[in-house]
Amino acid sequence: MSKRVLVPSLIGAVVIGAVAAGGYAMASGPTEPTVKSGSAHYTAPGPRGAGTFTYTADVTDDSGLRSLKVIAWPKSSKLAPTEAELRLVDGAACRATSDETAHCTYTPAVTGQEAAGLPGGTWYVSVLATAEDGDTTFVPRAATFEVTGR
Repeated sequence: MSKRVLVPSLIGAVVIGAVAAGGYAMASGPTEPTVKSGSAHYTAPGPRGAGTFTYTADVTDDSGLRSLKVIAWPKSSKLAPTEAELRLVDGAACRATSDETAHCTYTPAVTGQEAAGLPGGTWYVSVLATAEDGDTTFVPRAATFEVTGR
């Protein structure tokens, strides 16, 4: 075989291989949900009504979001919620902002009686995001907030 035929054939094979490998890498890339922009805020109940706790986050997955489970826990408790435990807790309200992204908000009411029993100080938020295709992402410390003014 002549060099004029061999060299272009090898270059073509390399280019086709690179395109195929790139396409495979893109198709087999990570598909687990991504939790972004997570933030938490607590306001103690006052004389005019209940307090509030709010956790918000944007969750992205190529298949869409099925659920975002949320739990808040005090640092002083030495708890460390697991992924399995988060499957059993309350979920955030999520609304799709695109085919792949949802904005989620978790806002349980906090009564004066409940707030009186809360330990002050640093608290953590753990979340479990579950995509429509079943993939999950567990974030043990998705946000931090302070409980004060009880």
